[in-house]
Amino acid sequence: MGVYVLTFDRAGYGESDPNPNKSVKSEAFDIQELADQLQLGQKFYVIGLSIGNYCIWACLKYIPHRIAGATLVVPVINYWWPSFPPKLASEGFRMQLKRDQVKLGLAHHVPGLVYWWMTQKLFPYCAILQRHPILFNKRDVATVMEMSKVTNPDEHKIRQQGVHESLHRDLMVHFGTWDFDPMELKNPFPNNEASVYLWEGHEDKLVPFELQRYVAKKLPWIKYHEVPDGGHLMIHEKGLCEAIFRELVLREEPSI
Repeated sequence: MGVYVLTFDRAGYGESDPNPNKSVKSEAFDIQELADQLQLGQKFYVIGLSIGNYCIWACLKYIPHRIAGATLVVPVINYWWPSFPPKLASEGFRMQLKRDQVKLGLAHHVPGLVYWWMTQKLFPYCAILQRHPILFNKRDVATVMEMSKVTNPDEHKIRQQGVHESLHRDLMVHFGTWDFDPMELKNPFPNNEASVYLWEGHEDKLVPFELQRYVAKKLPWIKYHEVPDGGHLMIHEKGLCEAIFRELVLREEPSI
């Protein structure tokens, strides 16, 4: 497809400086500044994965004039977005393991205690970091096995700024109170000059598809795809990854 793919370390990850004032909004302008410094042009595509999707929501809110198209893949939900019906948000929240309910509750209500919770040894603290098997469906397990065959000698550098400035601050930003409600966004591309896509796995054990469907219903201008037996790691599957990129860049209707 002739696609140039750029990935970058968000603030606090890898060699990127920590930002104690990091916010959803600051991420959008970090992306814009990076694109300008690298001379990527007036418009560029953005694609987010899992918790990294708060950057994509931020781009749609703050710099839509720079976006040629956007894709959100298994975007993690913030249960405190105001537009969620309380009952639906509560049901989705209770689907999480107890350790994650505590983690997310602290990130939203008492962020100062996130570091303590994520580093204490008395109780299980985070299902995904502790690789709890409940989070992976059959396809995810197969993907993990394939990914384990590829070594990453620089993996230790990901958190070299410290877990608090990377993982913990991500939690506090994503599950904190945003300056806007994504479900109140107006279509940033009313003339069909660009499109926004959302991909979700029906068997994603980390992100409830029921809440994702509600987001898609509230934002009908987003083209929603739900993979029947897809999990949280489906972008790492060659066929699905290619379909996601072909839809974003070439606007090809995917077959799932």
